[in-house]
Amino acid sequence: MSSKTVKLTTAQAIVRYLANQFIEVDGKEIRICGGGFGIFGHGNVTSLGEALYNHREELHHYRGQN
Repeated sequence: MSSKTVKLTTAQAIVRYLANQFIEVDGKEIRICGGGFGIFGHGNVTSLGEALYNHREELHHYRGQN
């Protein structure tokens, strides 16, 4: 029997977890987390920008700017 192990960074694991959380409202299944706000490149969280980019279809990134 072979075990499928997936190695992920912490950021990838968090984004993957959030992308797979759903709730049922009025008989319709919707994603709990639709995305997030961030200003990456300022040392916020290592690899979070890349992890969100890989799930850009499920979780949208909204840039916080003027």
